[in-house]
Amino acid sequence: MTSIPHRESELERIVLSPLRRTSMQFYFVLAGLGLVCAFGVAALVNQWFLGLGMTGLNRPVYWGVYITNFVFFIGISHAGTLISAILRVTQAEWRRPITRIAEAITFFALILGLLQIWIDMGRPERILFPFLFGRFQSPFLWDFTCVGVYLMSSMLYLYLPMIPDLARLRDHMTDAPRWRRWLYTVMSLGWHGNAEQHRRLEVAIGIMAIVIIPVAVSVHTVVSWIFGMTMQPMWHSTILGPYFVVGAIFSGIAMLFVFMTMLRRAWHFEKWIGEKQYNYLGILLLVMSVFWGYFTLAEFLTTGYSTLTNESAVLHAKLNGEYAPAFWIMVVGNLIIPFAILFRRKGRTPLGTFLASLSILVGMWVERFLIVAPSLTRPSLGLLPATYSPSITEIAITAGSLALFALLFLIFFKLFPAISVWEVEEGDAVEAIQQKARELAHAAD
Repeated sequence: MTSIPHRESELERIVLSPLRRTSMQFYFVLAGLGLVCAFGVAALVNQWFLGLGMTGLNRPVYWGVYITNFVFFIGISHAGTLISAILRVTQAEWRRPITRIAEAITFFALILGLLQIWIDMGRPERILFPFLFGRFQSPFLWDFTCVGVYLMSSMLYLYLPMIPDLARLRDHMTDAPRWRRWLYTVMSLGWHGNAEQHRRLEVAIGIMAIVIIPVAVSVHTVVSWIFGMTMQPMWHSTILGPYFVVGAIFSGIAMLFVFMTMLRRAWHFEKWIGEKQYNYLGILLLVMSVFWGYFTLAEFLTTGYSTLTNESAVLHAKLNGEYAPAFWIMVVGNLIIPFAILFRRKGRTPLGTFLASLSILVGMWVERFLIVAPSLTRPSLGLLPATYSPSITEIAITAGSLALFALLFLIFFKLFPAISVWEVEEGDAVEAIQQKARELAHAAD
């Protein structure tokens, strides 16, 4: 008995096309990112041999660009939590084409965030110290634990909705290399798509969607406590917890816009990632810009009004001292440019949101730098003011980290579909049923 060949839908054909064929442009991008990443690895190895003296760190500036990168990457990891988990819980149907991109950003951003801590330790073997000598009186270990739990949860939350698509790849990508067919077979866990499997999968995804939201909020709250539990000026503040959470969601949405726009353009996903996603997410990005502006004003106003000597020194360094240019880059990038672009409906287009998001990502990285560096250059323990500027080593490792993040993201989506095919098909089926019900109700009237 001959089997009936599978007839692919337009969605399936376009989404799986990048997995079957690779253009020369993809190899060029991969080579470019790999070169930048190799440059960063070379700088890291050089730092291991010569020590942290290769950086701009000094006494009392014990944290710098690496911790800035850590907070930045942990922040953008909130993309998956917001877009996938919260919108799944609230049953927002327009989320379906972008959930997997958001979840992948979360997973790889967490990996890069943990990598920054390892880099900042100065020696590779020191990564064992939190396991061997860690004490839970230290906020650092709180953060290490929370981020580890979040990483495992995000990996599971990314994997579960992939199972039906992995089974589809197992059954229909017969021309793929043997190792890929084996990978899809193992990862699909014997999925055949019966009603009981669907029910169990929906229950598991629903549980993870609910669980991962408080985990994500706790992660960036605990990240803020690394600063807030110290007595450094402008760090010892109760506002840092919600301020960091808002900033994380803000930068996470921006990173989602950047990646989904590039994939949409490169792999022709315009039919599924379209006007609705850009409009709704653009409004959400604008709202988060307002929240960020509110928290920033609250922080700076209370600090300036108190006129505490140590706090005022840090504030003046940001407003009219050596960090003033960075401060105004932050304000323009996070508030002025997003408002100018996103306030009107005409601005919430793929190009407009992409430009606004790039501006926000730059502004949010600068904001994290302004949290870390100025407070340490104006210490509160009677030490003289210090200076800090990132070295070539730190810049190279930062560039390599960003390149590695993009590299992991692209390789992942050369192996797995960037759009959750089964979820989009399910959403189309639900919409068709609802449309039919509306037509019948209208006919009955």
